[in-house]
Amino acid sequence: MDKKDYYEVLGVSRNAGLDEIKSAYRKQAMKYHPDRNQGDKEAEDMFKLAAEAYEVLGDTDKRARYDRFGFDGVRGVGNQQGFTDINDIFSHFGDIFGGSIFGDFFGGGSQRSSRGRRRPIGEEGGDIKVRIPLTLGEIAEGVTKKIKVRAYQQCKTCQGTGSHEGAGYTTCSHCNGQGEIRQMTKTFLGQIVNVTVCPSCNGSGHMIKDKCRECHGEGRMDGEHMVEVNIPAGVEQNQYLTVEGKGHSGKRGGPAGDLHVIFEEKPHPFFIRKGNDIHYNLKIPFTLAVLGGEIEVPSINSSKMIDIESGTQPGTHITLKNMGIPYLESKSKGNEVINIEIAVPKKLNSQEKDLLKKLADSENFVISKADKKDAGFFDKVKDIFTD
Repeated sequence: MDKKDYYEVLGVSRNAGLDEIKSAYRKQAMKYHPDRNQGDKEAEDMFKLAAEAYEVLGDTDKRARYDRFGFDGVRGVGNQQGFTDINDIFSHFGDIFGGSIFGDFFGGGSQRSSRGRRRPIGEEGGDIKVRIPLTLGEIAEGVTKKIKVRAYQQCKTCQGTGSHEGAGYTTCSHCNGQGEIRQMTKTFLGQIVNVTVCPSCNGSGHMIKDKCRECHGEGRMDGEHMVEVNIPAGVEQNQYLTVEGKGHSGKRGGPAGDLHVIFEEKPHPFFIRKGNDIHYNLKIPFTLAVLGGEIEVPSINSSKMIDIESGTQPGTHITLKNMGIPYLESKSKGNEVINIEIAVPKKLNSQEKDLLKKLADSENFVISKADKKDAGFFDKVKDIFTD
């Protein structure tokens, strides 16, 4: 099934509020629920897709990344996860799939709710943040980076289970498999029940029979892995991309955390970035400013010849359209702005001075009172041969 825009999947606008998104997801889930569409593969796919869309749009951070980067922002390149199992959806959205919504329509609501008190045996791995320096050229073109990440990796000896030679698990004797400890206190108002997570099994209701000798029951070890990240053109300083499932491996088969790749923009030797525009200070000879002509200027990854009009003044700006940084998720680009500076020679030989002296009192070198405020450049030229 081709990827569809998540807003389109849920049938909401891009500025929809969280309550509207949640309500839309409920409707889609009711419509395509597997108990209502038994044997319908297309309905099952739509059910999974709706859950995938809600997972992103129902989370403020993930939604912001999706709005900014599209699918790459919430999955990372080539990491098309989504939900592959219906039970994953019931587990992930336990608050929605409890009996309150589906129990009245389908038989499994209370059963799923009763399982929800126990935590899974595995624990989710932590997220990892890495910073990647990017050149302006890489930002302008987009780039694929391979990065080495130090992280907990699944234990190869026990395959992440944490148990020795497949010994498996046994019911926790402390909580009798409930995953929680109930303590009852009598007061003059009646009985008060305090429910806490079982400290022995950490809420799973199970204990490892015989721990793995390599990882000591953790199901993971210190290690490192390579991650390939496609960075789209147009990113900015401190923006980030999330690659799901590439953080620390979870304990005892729990889901892996995410990898957050934060972008750092390297200073450029002569370009200054302002939004999606780039600025370049071009110093030209005063003869070129007076007479006009062509000169070559650099762009981000190439160069270009530009025309300098005769009589060009210091501080003139020349704009080269669509030669700046691309906008994210767009074919449009910013501009390159050339800021003109005029170089006045500091030393002249006698012949050069004689030539300039002949021009010093000519009509076009005499500054009128109206132009006195702009006299700076020509005053500098006159100073060369009046010293």
